[in-house]
Amino acid sequence: MAAKNLKRVALLTGGGDCPGLNPAIRGAVLRLAQEGVECLGMREGWRGMIEGKADPLTPADVAWIVGKGGTILGTSRTNPYKKEGGVEKVAETFKKLELDALIAMGGEDTLGVASKLWTERKLPVIGVPKTMDNDLSATDYTFGFDTAATVAVDAAERLRDTGLSHRRVMLLEVMGRHAGWVALFTGLAAGADYVCLPERPVDVKDMAAKVKAAFAARKTALVVASEAVDLPGETVKKELDEFGHEVLKSRGVAERLTEALEKETGLEVRSAVIGHIQRGGAPTLFDRILGTRVGVKAAELALAGDFGNMVALKGNAVVPVSLKEATAKLKTVDKEWLDLLDRLTAISGKTPVAA
Repeated sequence: MAAKNLKRVALLTGGGDCPGLNPAIRGAVLRLAQEGVECLGMREGWRGMIEGKADPLTPADVAWIVGKGGTILGTSRTNPYKKEGGVEKVAETFKKLELDALIAMGGEDTLGVASKLWTERKLPVIGVPKTMDNDLSATDYTFGFDTAATVAVDAAERLRDTGLSHRRVMLLEVMGRHAGWVALFTGLAAGADYVCLPERPVDVKDMAAKVKAAFAARKTALVVASEAVDLPGETVKKELDEFGHEVLKSRGVAERLTEALEKETGLEVRSAVIGHIQRGGAPTLFDRILGTRVGVKAAELALAGDFGNMVALKGNAVVPVSLKEATAKLKTVDKEWLDLLDRLTAISGKTPVAA
């Protein structure tokens, strides 16, 4: 489909919200408007496509949202493939609203739906990668991640201050479902003494030894843990969402790790869970620029008729990759990063006392 044939494009945001979505929406709408293309915003992700609920999106509507967190379109974790007649209703919405293309912004689940709609129905879709977990393998980084990790680092450093004042061990639980990138970057940037990731089981004995060594040197210690880690010997009842993923809202990782640490070390441990705070607020400079760039590129792919693709960041370039490739597997923390983390935490206890 050539640019001259593109008249109306819909945009949706699905899954968990994160900073950078509004810049991406803005970038796509402004670029399409330059070519005289009308834009519609689908309400609350795939739910909006199932129900046919949309609102006009004009340049005036998006002019000032580059620095605003969340998504002006609303979002949900709706899966059309889990709703009776859901896929057929999505196809009907394309016809009813006379859509020439759909730009879907989301993570593995949202883009997985887009990929199937393209493969099975040849519906004209373009994907934009969004996830604070940074776990899409076809792109170097996703917007939302930088902001989430930056917020988490600030929280970790604040905990370290109060931990040193009270001579306590401090533990911070951060988000991260299957991949521990937020916990990894937070731990590295904040100088944590131990980081617990979902990519490997928690070694309570090793954690306790390193925490005790750090505490002996500095009269405090800092542990960063992903919300999805498992402790050896524990069985956690799991609730699943429409995409078959565990709902992590009540796992109590911070409390369980606190109890285990106090038992093993005999030290006083305090924990904090920042949860959805990582998802809100203004996006960082990196996420504003990345969101804007991938939004513009998604619009250009739609204008060129390059459907079935997702926009990826490769080095410093934004390029198309197939949705099938983009959703084939998750990007998890690999051995190189784990080795770096282990080298740094192995020597953390030797740092002189700061106060």
